[in-house]
Amino acid sequence: MNLQELLRLSFSALRANKMRSLLTMLGVIIGVFAVILLVSIGSGLQKYITDQISGLGSNLVFVIPGRVGGARTPGGQQTNKLVINDAKKLDIKLRTIADVGPVVQKTATLKYNNKTDKGASVLGTTANYPDIIINTAMERGTFFTTSQERSGARVAVIGQTVKKTLFPNTNPIGKKVSVAGNRYTVIGVGKARGSVFGIDQDNTVIVPINAAQRQFGVTSVNTIYLSAKKPELVGLVKRQAESILLQRLDEDDFTLQTQEQTLDTVSSIVGALTVALGGIATISLIVGGIGVMNIMLVSVTERTKEIGLRKALGARRKDILSQFLFEAVILCLAGGLIGIILGLGASIILSQFFISEVTPWSVVLAFAFSVGVGVLFGMMPAVRASRLSPIEALRYE
Repeated sequence: MNLQELLRLSFSALRANKMRSLLTMLGVIIGVFAVILLVSIGSGLQKYITDQISGLGSNLVFVIPGRVGGARTPGGQQTNKLVINDAKKLDIKLRTIADVGPVVQKTATLKYNNKTDKGASVLGTTANYPDIIINTAMERGTFFTTSQERSGARVAVIGQTVKKTLFPNTNPIGKKVSVAGNRYTVIGVGKARGSVFGIDQDNTVIVPINAAQRQFGVTSVNTIYLSAKKPELVGLVKRQAESILLQRLDEDDFTLQTQEQTLDTVSSIVGALTVALGGIATISLIVGGIGVMNIMLVSVTERTKEIGLRKALGARRKDILSQFLFEAVILCLAGGLIGIILGLGASIILSQFFISEVTPWSVVLAFAFSVGVGVLFGMMPAVRASRLSPIEALRYE
């Protein structure tokens, strides 16, 4: 039996039971749809986070408190032993090869007249922060100066969310905003930065680090950014910074991580998440394949006499096997194509509200898997049909 005849017989059998064929394909459609949609969400998230980290600036080395597996308090929390003097020492020692920017971060309530912004992030940092973190571009106004930083002037640069919440119809430049009870003069508004892991980066107020430390009564810093002046100096900056910090601190008191290491870590975590999401979606595709097998077994039982008659007229075992196998593959192939179209459409729509990116490999994988499901789960019914005795099949009631 040639391919054209096989296709004709398979389509004829499927058209004879249109509703059953459609319901059989439904499991495959849902499975392929889920694979493409969930993988697109994972891939989009990975690309977005990578872009956000890359947007912080090039040649960065991060100094953060504590170390995984390092010293912890009895309550299980790692203590923060990084202080502003560590940043000052790094600035003095590394001035020729890197820019240093310490950051103090707190959460506070902001107020202006009768408007309130709860849970805003207050960043206390140095005047060179925009040179280190390159996505700190200004929409209007200016960043604070070195003299304002050193004097602890109460001036602030606000993010877009703060502007929209407190100053929806007003130019905020020159206005005084209350930050946890202390009044700061707004001198600048940053451009939109978006959110990462649900954290709104625009709901922020950036103030001079001396002012932040005085207000919140802290000497510790949450992060120290080191920006190497040249890409080839990143390794040297990391080694020298570690040597400087170890003069006062223990190895478990801090972690030095380059931007490349951070990207690799995030990529591996989100990559694993993407694979897990794809794996979960694949389960529904397997369930759909089991549904195809069950329906094909029912079809074999219903068409027992037809099989017996075809065998009596000279059809070989491989002809019967090929016909039923082709029917299963066509069902899964059609379901896969519909699932791909729906998945692509849903991903495009979702990208308007959330982070998603369709990857070609996910489409190819989903399509290949749907064909594989057809072959795998269609084989058993096809083999069963091919092994029927023509005499017993003709006598079947």
